[in-house]
Amino acid sequence: MSYSPAAADVAKLRNQTGAGMMDCKKALVEAEGDFEKAVDILRKKGQKVAANRADRDSSEGAVIARVNEDNTLGTIISLNCETDFVAKNEAFIELAYEIAEMAVFAATKEELLATDFHGMTVAEKLIEQTGVIGEKIEIGAFERISGPFLGAYIHAGNKIAAITSLSAKVDGADEAAKAVSMQAAAMNPIALDETKVSQETIDKELEIERHKLTEEGKPANIIDNILKGKMQRFYKDNTLVHQDFIKDSSISVADYVKSVNGDLKVTGFVRVSLA
Repeated sequence: MSYSPAAADVAKLRNQTGAGMMDCKKALVEAEGDFEKAVDILRKKGQKVAANRADRDSSEGAVIARVNEDNTLGTIISLNCETDFVAKNEAFIELAYEIAEMAVFAATKEELLATDFHGMTVAEKLIEQTGVIGEKIEIGAFERISGPFLGAYIHAGNKIAAITSLSAKVDGADEAAKAVSMQAAAMNPIALDETKVSQETIDKELEIERHKLTEEGKPANIIDNILKGKMQRFYKDNTLVHQDFIKDSSISVADYVKSVNGDLKVTGFVRVSLA
């Protein structure tokens, strides 16, 4: 007589692995009731699915930002999948949040993947979930930041997240850090300020603007002066502290932070987007 697993055992296996009821039942039958062997069977199924889908594009997913308890260390990760349907699934989002919590304490993506996840590594959990969901699941982005005081913002839909570092923990810092993180998420600055813009980016922008001015017939002797003004505008539009504050366009982000505390400054930020 063939082995028939109890409903309670099937439910237990499902709760531990997230696999479907029929997959859990089949695994228990194949394992003849050996629970650990059944878990291994489901993991091997995940490995097979992962191998078959290794070349698939995983451009959808969830971007999650997390900061430690004393607001001095933060990480943003993206848990990537193949379709928006899976990205919106509640269990997938819960998994992304749980991994993001672990990511705060990992120095690198590789360290995160090797972190224990309820008796298996995060990497093994992703393979398992690839088998459960039937799509390629992987950690995409991994951004880490530290500072005197951090605040995070996750945009609705979990497609964009940002973390901002402020120079001190003062009254109002929590709200200010979140507001500036929202600014970074919405406006996508290329750098904190003009000193952090790469020389390659500066040279490229100067080349573009110089070409435009030459095409317009501007005299060579005044082009350099015009370029100075153009670059000031470029920095204002594209660096975080100089951008118009989205909640009050009459002031810059730097001015907003100073309004919270005269000595307060933005010292850094990280941003991740799936778009």
